[in-house]
Amino acid sequence: MSKFHFKQFTVQQDKCAMKIGTDSVLLGAWCPIDNKPYSVLDIGTGTGILSLMLAQRSDAQQIDALEIDEEAYEQSVENFETSPWSDRLFSFHAALDEFIDEPEDEYDIIISNPPFYAEDYKTDNSQRDLARFQEAMPFEDLIEAADLLLSENGIFAVIIPFKEEERFINLCGELELFPIKVTRVKGTSTTEIKRSLLAFKRYELSVLMADELVIESNRHEYTDDYINLTKDFYLKM
Repeated sequence: MSKFHFKQFTVQQDKCAMKIGTDSVLLGAWCPIDNKPYSVLDIGTGTGILSLMLAQRSDAQQIDALEIDEEAYEQSVENFETSPWSDRLFSFHAALDEFIDEPEDEYDIIISNPPFYAEDYKTDNSQRDLARFQEAMPFEDLIEAADLLLSENGIFAVIIPFKEEERFINLCGELELFPIKVTRVKGTSTTEIKRSLLAFKRYELSVLMADELVIESNRHEYTDDYINLTKDFYLKM
């Protein structure tokens, strides 16, 4: 599907290796915005989906999106220009290390759906591999960038495989980024936990909010929790 229609915007994705999937929509809908962000940084934006979702959900005036792949970068520019929030969305074609070389801004939200297939298999599609493989942007690099660029009251939000959760939280802890909200995602109530939605701040909370989200009650029958989370975006919710 080269086009994906949401309630308030449309995403072209024919040039992107990684198509829009549940992970991005979950993260874009779930990411805490209670700190009323003025500025947002979306690392590894792909189609621009996370930036577009946060433009819809918040009043943030500066939403910067970073993308290393040239075709995906061009696609994000196109998607931003055709959206209702084109004056607030900016895309940069650069690698993360280039971008943080001369940091000019701090961000109230840093969001990323990072590449995470750390397993040792690769496909014949190098563009897709770049989008999916952790080597392209190791967790350590992502967390270091978040530490460097996050404002004092900022929120750093990601979605990662559940099996990586403990390691990711520990890596964040080394830079004094502490989890404030954790949601573990399952396809159905009987399947194992597949993903972890994680949000971090610079200070530790006495109580960590942790819960579980189940996507489907039966095949193609979505749970109330999932519908409530995503209904502002999906056309058929």
